[in-house]
Amino acid sequence: MNWDQIEGRWKQVRGKVKNEWGRLTDDDVGAVDGQRDKLVGLIQEAYGVEREEADRQVRNWFSRL
Repeated sequence: MNWDQIEGRWKQVRGKVKNEWGRLTDDDVGAVDGQRDKLVGLIQEAYGVEREEADRQVRNWFSRL
């Protein structure tokens, strides 16, 4: 699976995102709309981590899909 497929299936993937990053609200996850950079930014803000750490978390999560 590539990120374009995630964007196309965002409604199905939203639950998995919420399970992984529980601090993100439904509105947050909805606003991402499949855009990787937005997801990384929200994780960075919600968890108070550096952008590189948030990016690493997204890469690890994506590799498990």
